[in-house]
Amino acid sequence: MNIGIECIEYYLPEKIVTNKELQSIHPDWDVEKVGAKSGVFSRHISSMSETAFDLACNAIEKLLVKNHIKIEDIDGIIFCTQSPDYIMPSNAFLVHKHFKFNSRVWAFDYNLACSGYVYGISITRGMIMSGMGKKVLLVNADTYSKYVHPGDRSTSVLFGDGAAASIISERESNGIIDISLASSGEEYDSFYIPAGACRIPLSKSTKELVFDHSGNQRTLEHIHMNGFAVWKFISRTVPEQINNILENNNLAVDDIKLFVFHQASKLTLDSLIKSLKINSNKAYLNLDKVGNTVSASIPIALKFAEMEGKLNKGDLILISGFGVGLSWGSIILKY
Repeated sequence: MNIGIECIEYYLPEKIVTNKELQSIHPDWDVEKVGAKSGVFSRHISSMSETAFDLACNAIEKLLVKNHIKIEDIDGIIFCTQSPDYIMPSNAFLVHKHFKFNSRVWAFDYNLACSGYVYGISITRGMIMSGMGKKVLLVNADTYSKYVHPGDRSTSVLFGDGAAASIISERESNGIIDISLASSGEEYDSFYIPAGACRIPLSKSTKELVFDHSGNQRTLEHIHMNGFAVWKFISRTVPEQINNILENNNLAVDDIKLFVFHQASKLTLDSLIKSLKINSNKAYLNLDKVGNTVSASIPIALKFAEMEGKLNKGDLILISGFGVGLSWGSIILKY
């Protein structure tokens, strides 16, 4: 059975925050230095009233209209987010209601971040191969800005909000060639939000400011990111996974037309490019304009590359996502 990506669309919030604006808000920050390391110079930020569901609806609407997709042809909805509208129900059901899907269309969310698109394609492929449908709507959307403390320059500079909607479906020719997934729960606290769920419920104490060794401010209700630990994990695991999946398919780096990594940071991507000995023009980067948009970063980057003429139908590409969990995954596919 041939399964692949049929089409992708994305949506970014209207509000754009540039590094120049961040510098004016925080005159004591060296935003130029941090920007050079992160590679992010502007990012789209959702308004107080905008949620992951709102961003997703805009992306889905574009997907349906621009690609002439009929609602009645979609068999399932899979929504990846770590910033859902409600504790329950899942955002997928909000999408189901909003677009008036038939009751035969199944729907669910999964909670994953930077590897979310790779895992989502894997889940979707499994659902199609099991006979649960021929065309599935995969949605990736997050508003991480709502989890970022404004006094934490390490995350304020890095993250942007956004959504992507993809149709994964049976195809005439082979799309997904191979998938490799991995995880390391032992390192979960390298990137997490300590409070707000059942383990540490919200309280007066979870709102108290804490400072890290670099002077970044946050509370237990905000993202806690050990950037160095995450970078070490990525440098240690991702090149090995990519080399293995290439070798298992009798491919070399030079056989891949384009590498599209999760847009983590310039420091991380430069490290991967160097380690894998990839020609820099074969690795697509767009985080300078949109920042790290979590699980939506890969599909947004794919669409950017397509619009810029750097990615065409039939190109052999490799996508790789890595981060919260900690988790990482790579896919070789024909676009």
